[in-house]
Amino acid sequence: MNDEKPVRRPNPVSFAEAFWFWLKLGFISFGGPAGQIAIMHTELVERRRWISETRFLHALNYCMVLPGPEAQQLATYIGWLMHRTWGGIVAGALFVLPSLFILIALSWVYIRFGDVPVVAGIFYGIKPAVTALVLHAAHRIGSRALKNRWMWGIAAAAFVAIFAFDTPFPAIVAVAAGIGWLGSRHAPKVFAMGGGHGAAHADFGPALIDDDTPTPAHARFSRRHLLRVLGVGALLWLLAMGGLLAFQGWHATLTQMGWFFTKAALLTFGGAYAVLPYVYQGAVEAQHWLSGAQMIDGLALGETTPGPLIMVVAFVGFVGGWQKEVLGPEALFAGAALAATVVTFFTFLPSFVFILAGGPVVESTHGKLGFTAPLSAITAAVVGVILNLALFFAYHVLWPQGFGGAFDAVSALIAVAATLALFRFKVGILPLLAACAAIGLLVTLILR
Repeated sequence: MNDEKPVRRPNPVSFAEAFWFWLKLGFISFGGPAGQIAIMHTELVERRRWISETRFLHALNYCMVLPGPEAQQLATYIGWLMHRTWGGIVAGALFVLPSLFILIALSWVYIRFGDVPVVAGIFYGIKPAVTALVLHAAHRIGSRALKNRWMWGIAAAAFVAIFAFDTPFPAIVAVAAGIGWLGSRHAPKVFAMGGGHGAAHADFGPALIDDDTPTPAHARFSRRHLLRVLGVGALLWLLAMGGLLAFQGWHATLTQMGWFFTKAALLTFGGAYAVLPYVYQGAVEAQHWLSGAQMIDGLALGETTPGPLIMVVAFVGFVGGWQKEVLGPEALFAGAALAATVVTFFTFLPSFVFILAGGPVVESTHGKLGFTAPLSAITAAVVGVILNLALFFAYHVLWPQGFGGAFDAVSALIAVAATLALFRFKVGILPLLAACAAIGLLVTLILR
């Protein structure tokens, strides 16, 4: 066995070579944030050695303190570090676009053929699995965030606030951030963040961007660059929103989607599961773009496609655009696809701005308690919010006609089995969903 490490630094990576890698990544990025980050680590740190593990983890910790999908932001960050602004834009966009096109196609199949027994059976099995996945997400985030009784208290208070009082998610985030800020001044040990993703231990040989590689000139803080990128980001947002206002007005569905998902993009601390309750409150309860049951179906589709899980918003946009007939009854698909695209644009635009403009600024605050303590408190509150989401999904799955209707024992058995598979046997998301879909199809076609 040859234990020698590679001693030769990789050759410089061309923009074209990086482009094809990011495109490939967009089609294979299954498994949620953890799986996507693992894929990037394997490809970029271990195999290709484009970036050292220390620099990779440093970038990841940076992305973790930002709202938005951390895996997509990590791809944007590394692309930006390697090939400047356009490198970041290409890396981040290609992480999202394959998922958008796939979800538009699957959403159309869902809308047109959702009542077909085969499709209905597949979703019948996947819905209980999604309930188990949300519960597992609450446990996964909680095991990292709830480090003491104060954090447990914040999580419990957030759960009670949203479950019993239907408190808006932004209010919960704001209060938690305030508690964290006060905690940084009066109880710093309580709100100190842990070791993040840990220190780098493995040595995979010299990397193109190594530990001792100087920060590229374009990645150093520049007030002029910061203002320029912020200005371009604001201009893009204003042009898109202004176009929707000019052609459809403020109260039109597309305009309201743009405004709502701009706000949602700024609240995604803790990942997609954290913002889903807010999306549910706005898209289902307030705007009625889709039903609660359709929201569960959309999350199931999002789990089975590559890309960040927050791409479920494309499903929300597609279904809402279809049902609201945003381009008229004669152009249902075009309107729905446009709505999905609008929603995706407004959801991800802030992520690009955060990386391209705020990278050097946020990176300089890493480890400063006044900045990280509010994030610790927000993450704790997110655990309570996600637990409420799991109960919401369980209610709709186990009592599809409400508490006055029959209890669905088969769905309950699938949910229990999926929960055991995740917690006890560490089964992957895709094998779990495939098995549950097969069971649901079997039950629907044979027993019903």
